Amino acid sequence: MKYDKAFKEDAVRLSQEVGMKQAAAQLGVNYNTLVCWNRTSRENGQYAFVGSGHKQDGPITPEQLRIQELEKELAETKRANEILKEALGFFAESRKR
Repeated sequence: MKYDKAFKEDAVRLSQEVGMKQAAAQLGVNYNTLVCWNRTSRENGQYAFVGSGHKQDGPITPEQLRIQELEKELAETKRANEILKEALGFFAESRKR
């Protein structure tokens, strides 16, 4: 299965928050694959997961960097919204009891 850059970056962040084994289980990703993604992220930083096995040529422009920052912020906001929705459902269910 192929995973896009955003998924890999989110998986790496999650693994740093909850641990490799738990993140791999939650995401349905092989543990060793997640270990590899973490290593790639650590070694290549912002150039990790550029796709198709090609490294980015030179530094990125300020505009590209800003777009990446905004995409990351959007992904984090979406993830936070999902967590809040789950929490709301949990508390709504507990109030019914």
